[in-house]
Amino acid sequence: MGAALSGSNGSGPGPGLGDIPESCVACVFLYLTPPEICNLARLNRAFRGAASSDAVWEAKLPPNYQDLLDLVPPERYQKLSKKDIFALLSRPIPVDDGTKEVWLDRVTGRVCMSISARAMAITGIEDRRYWNWLPTEESRFHEVAYLQQIWWFEVDGAVKFPFPDDIYTISFRLHLGKFSKRLGRRVCCFEHTHGWDIKPVKFELSTSDGQQASSECCLDDTAQDEIDRNHKRGCWIDYKVGEFIVSRTDPATEVRFSMKQIDCTHSKGGLCVDAVYIVPSDLKQRKRRGLK
Repeated sequence: MGAALSGSNGSGPGPGLGDIPESCVACVFLYLTPPEICNLARLNRAFRGAASSDAVWEAKLPPNYQDLLDLVPPERYQKLSKKDIFALLSRPIPVDDGTKEVWLDRVTGRVCMSISARAMAITGIEDRRYWNWLPTEESRFHEVAYLQQIWWFEVDGAVKFPFPDDIYTISFRLHLGKFSKRLGRRVCCFEHTHGWDIKPVKFELSTSDGQQASSECCLDDTAQDEIDRNHKRGCWIDYKVGEFIVSRTDPATEVRFSMKQIDCTHSKGGLCVDAVYIVPSDLKQRKRRGLK
């Protein structure tokens, strides 16, 4: 009996997977993730048909997916099925001349965003004595802002976007040290890295509906790093600013975020600023634990 049910075309003595109605398969697919649906679509014709159903993929898209489509030229999606629309929105969509990107997580269909250093207000960024722009393949924006030395360190940014209902985490992606490739190998220089172990950097966020959060962190606490075996130098680290909650009370949520170390009693330098990420909080935690 079990062997018969495992058949894929129903040619055995009992019913097989090929005998399951496509509508029933589609109902099951509503509870599966997009990668699982795509894998099962290989089994037979009924599964392939259900895996192409607009009803299935409509349920995988966020309720305001049209807001994301509005960021794409209409000719790119007007004739697409819901499955193809999901695939389109799962790829990064450039916003504001490519200084921001929005996309859907491929597993959960939830909205994520990244904001490049170019889209932020950085104190002293125009003065090459303090800051430089480094081209790199290690950033999704292909460049990062590198701080050589400064006394007043402040980076501010803001975004207004119709985020769907969710709890989101904002984090800065930072790197201590200047990195490059030499003879095909990644090397880091810490010549300018100093001052981040004296006073903590303060991270802050606020939203248009009055939410606020803040945190502090020493970016280069080498003594504690040795104890924890958590070496921050030479690695990209996501520093959490805080969380905010979105409910559909407003058409768009405005979020302001910053990091600063403005104690002018000492200079600081040797830091790369890549981007800010806004990601659903439990999605970020799952990825940190290595879960899909």
